[in-house]
Amino acid sequence: MQTADFTRTKVQGLSGFVQQNGQGFLVSAVVAAAAQFLSEHYGAPAMLMALLLGIAFHFLAEDGPCKPGIEFTSRTVLRFGVALLGARISVELMVGLGAGLITVVIVAVLATILFGLLGARLLGRGWRFGVLTGGSVAICGASAAMAISAVLPKNEHSERNLIFTVLAVTVLSTVAMIVYPILTEIFDFNSEYSGVFLGGTIHDVAQVVGAGFSVSDQTGEVATLVKLIRVAMLAPVVLVISILVRKYADDNTTDGKRPPVLPFFVVGFLIFAAMNSLGLIPAAVVDLMSSLSRWALLISIAAVGMKTSLKRILDVGGQAIVLIVAETIFIAIFVLLGVVLIGH
Repeated sequence: MQTADFTRTKVQGLSGFVQQNGQGFLVSAVVAAAAQFLSEHYGAPAMLMALLLGIAFHFLAEDGPCKPGIEFTSRTVLRFGVALLGARISVELMVGLGAGLITVVIVAVLATILFGLLGARLLGRGWRFGVLTGGSVAICGASAAMAISAVLPKNEHSERNLIFTVLAVTVLSTVAMIVYPILTEIFDFNSEYSGVFLGGTIHDVAQVVGAGFSVSDQTGEVATLVKLIRVAMLAPVVLVISILVRKYADDNTTDGKRPPVLPFFVVGFLIFAAMNSLGLIPAAVVDLMSSLSRWALLISIAAVGMKTSLKRILDVGGQAIVLIVAETIFIAIFVLLGVVLIGH
């Protein structure tokens, strides 16, 4: 009898959860599917399309039955997608690149984040914005922006800054996908160095793949590998940010909730990366998890778009644009110099 009551309670709880969040999740999924359709048929970046379409449906997040589900999707589904990214990481893949080039990529990531903090201070922007933009440029674009935003203390500008960052890195990444392969031709890089430059500088994974394979198959493979090294930096960077926020952030800079020392999505990321490195995840499952991760991030960015009005994005200011462009140029020059020095 107790077992039946327990089961009935669980079913009712699940039913209530679905009723509360189902509509918001479904509308986010529909927007994400539309964005994917536009990406496949017209070549537009799926993340950018999901963001812009989400902004167009901002009214759904203001009030009504979709609001709780949109909140859930922008928060929990996002973390689920970031955790699954770990399945794409493998230590074995990284070792073959060589210590010198791996060092260039890792130092470039850390230097860009520090540059973002310094630039934000010089331009009169808050430290949160410097960490958010610097981390997204340094690591993996929109995915990193959403993961870092999840552990930063919240204020009234948090969602606006996240939307601006995702929008800006996606646009800049698309521009880089077109321009950077031309630079590899100008500098007469071989396939390996071209791949390191493209994978070490372009923000989003999809654009790295597009740029790399537009040069050659070998360049595309190296570029994707280098990009995954940057993605692997996501977990330790988010962990360090989380620890520093807990230790140094003032009580009045948070929304009353202290972030956990080790967010569950970072734990998931590390577990999946370790399992994949040990060969415990079959290749077919890795592909499935990568696809699920991509869709989770696409759906969650559609929900994030719905939560922010276009007017608030436009209020971000010219200094923000200057900062994120400067960060993009900084990491490009840093990696370029590193590749040239190693090449000689």
